[in-house]
This record gives sequence, C-alpha cells and structure tokens, in this order.
Amino acid sequence: MSGASGRRLFFALWPDEAQRAALIEATGETVRGCGGRPVPESSLHVTLAFLGSVPGPRLADLSDLAQRTAATFPGDALPLRIALQGFEYWAKPQLLAVLAAGSGASQLARTLTTTAVAAGFGPDLKPFRAHVTVARKVARAPQLRDMPEVRWRFDSFALLESRTLPEGPVYSVVGSYLLGSAEKVRT
Repeated sequence: MSGASGRRLFFALWPDEAQRAALIEATGETVRGCGGRPVPESSLHVTLAFLGSVPGPRLADLSDLAQRTAATFPGDALPLRIALQGFEYWAKPQLLAVLAAGSGASQLARTLTTTAVAAGFGPDLKPFRAHVTVARKVARAPQLRDMPEVRWRFDSFALLESRTLPEGPVYSVVGSYLLGSAEKVRT
C-alpha cells in the first residue's frame, strides 16, 4: 500500500524465474528446516539501495537518476555476476540470508546510494552487504548446511515498491534500467 507520505521504494537486482528457481533448489532443505517463514520465490532479490518513503512527485526524479546511473555504469563491469554461496542467520531481524559475492553489485549499490543522497533522497546508509533473504521470522539460529553455489547474472537493475500485507511484504517493479544504456527497459 502506498502511504499518504509516499511509496516505499528500493533499487534491486531482480532475478528472472530460472535464477530464482535455482536458488530455491539449492536452499530448500535448509529453509524448510529453519522454523521461519520462507520468502516467496517471486520475491527473491538483492537490495542495492533502500530509499524508504518517496513522495509521488519525486518518482520522475528517481527514474531520471536511475537512467543516468544505468547509462554511465562501466561497460567492462557488465554483465553483473554474483555468486550465492552460503547461509547466514541474522538474529536481530530474524532473517536467514544467502550471501552473495561479486564486486559489480557493490559498485552499483554505492553509486545508487551516493547519487540518491546528492539528489535529496534519504536512502538507508548502512554498508551494503550483498545477500538474498530466503526466510523471515526465524526465531533461533538454524542448522546451517552447505549449499551448492548458485550464479546469477544481470544486465539491468530495477526500482521496486514494497507494500506490507498481513502475509508479508509484496514487491512490484516500478521501472527497470538497462546497464550501459540510457533507456528504461520496462515499467
């Protein structure tokens, strides 16, 4: 739901169905045994920059910022490749995450955060840690098993809206931006 003060937005790497299915296959046993609530397959992603509540009139500014960032992203860093390689339990937010390695995502996250701050947005400034949340409401540390490495590749990033429903967060793509190009690929 969009609040009166704005829409909850964030930039993310938004995998396709095959990429998500590969992660579900690699993590399924551990996620089922963790005692938490599995994140729906359609919601799996890597958050690059969480922007919080953005007023509707600023959405065009945000889209312009994303298009400029995409257009100027270095071509030698493309496609972005990340390797999902192991579990970590985060006690305070009660999350089970799969950690992701790959420098391109860190570079893109830093650029998006820096340009968002310069444009007057208020992104979350916590240090970027590439991960995919696979379970929520995990009350205690689960037995963490090894998992086969899963590789994802991206040539774009997305602007997403987060709405909170009783069954959990729901994400919808607001826009998608092709890296190395000034064009928006879909809305």
